[in-house]
Amino acid sequence: MASSLPTNVHVSQHPCLRVKLSQLRSNTADSRQTSRLVNDISMILGCEALHANLRVTPSGTALTPLGYEYREESIAPENIALVPILRSGLGMVQAIQDLLPSPVAVHHLGLFREPTTLQPVEYYNNLPFSPSTDVPTTNAAAATLAIILDPIIATGGTCVAAIQTLKEWGVKKVLVISVLASEEGARRAVEEWPEGVVVWLGGVDPELDGKGMIKPGVGDVGDRLFLARGK
Repeated sequence: MASSLPTNVHVSQHPCLRVKLSQLRSNTADSRQTSRLVNDISMILGCEALHANLRVTPSGTALTPLGYEYREESIAPENIALVPILRSGLGMVQAIQDLLPSPVAVHHLGLFREPTTLQPVEYYNNLPFSPSTDVPTTNAAAATLAIILDPIIATGGTCVAAIQTLKEWGVKKVLVISVLASEEGARRAVEEWPEGVVVWLGGVDPELDGKGMIKPGVGDVGDRLFLARGK
């Protein structure tokens, strides 16, 4: 199925990730196990996604403990922001922060699906705005690369809404990292901004049920992480 997806949708084939995703599907996994599995999958997926979307640049020289000079390196782009989608995206933040050489800003977006229409509703947004001195309408506070962290892309509506918000915020590129998506949801996400969005997935399931949940899926990750039943 993955071969029929758009070229800017990537599905991991890492053996360890695939087994951990299988473990995450189990209805016997408790909150602690769910948290660990989401973190582990995010770490593996993050390695692959960041390898493909970052580059190394020289950043000067320094000395080793023995006094030898070496060339320092940094990543580009430097201006990166993590954007977890509340609630479940919080379970992915630490893994990606741990992978990056230096801590980056974390900006939260709160989105939920209206139960009847399944349309996304935004209830929280802390993306900063700072007018550029040259062009006041340009947001100088926007990141160059925004990394959306959302474990599940079901219908794709929430992901599309987040991409729209980040594009309006002023980012140059959006990298979406998700544990599991439906094929329909993955397509909707990249079609929203084909030239500016790349999606990296731990897995793809073929169907949605009548409630817009991925089938077979992994259930509601937010509920599983926080021992709370959603509305």
